[in-house]
Amino acid sequence: MERLGARLAGLLRAGDLVLLDGELGAGKTTLTRGLGAALGVRGAVTSPTFVLARTHPRESGGAPLVHIDAYRLASARELDDLDIDWDGSITVVEWGAGKVDGVAEAWIAVAIERPTGGDPEAEDEPRRVVVEGHGARWAGLVAALTA
Repeated sequence: MERLGARLAGLLRAGDLVLLDGELGAGKTTLTRGLGAALGVRGAVTSPTFVLARTHPRESGGAPLVHIDAYRLASARELDDLDIDWDGSITVVEWGAGKVDGVAEAWIAVAIERPTGGDPEAEDEPRRVVVEGHGARWAGLVAALTA
């Protein structure tokens, strides 16, 4: 999952939105950690479950990584109420399915499935990942990511 995050980081720019979906322990935060490492963010990338959102500035400047946990949010309106600089940041939203409509015109959605009955602590446990682009920005880039 970290390697996929690092590959995704190479495609991202300010204003991009990444939606992550998957059950608890599927690897959403691990993917975001890999993305953050590849972007060169300061500080540890950990789950923002209790604070809802964390902003990670980049060592070299540029668009910061904003990491949001939308599990407790009910709608796009509540997500928008977080007062995120959507245009100036690279934003990752965990548990955001059905909550990003109206917040952005384009986003990339990554759905992660973990085999049931597996060991959630196993680093090499296989995952099934489905990547979908929404909007013109992602039309050709999804193929580049999944190649």
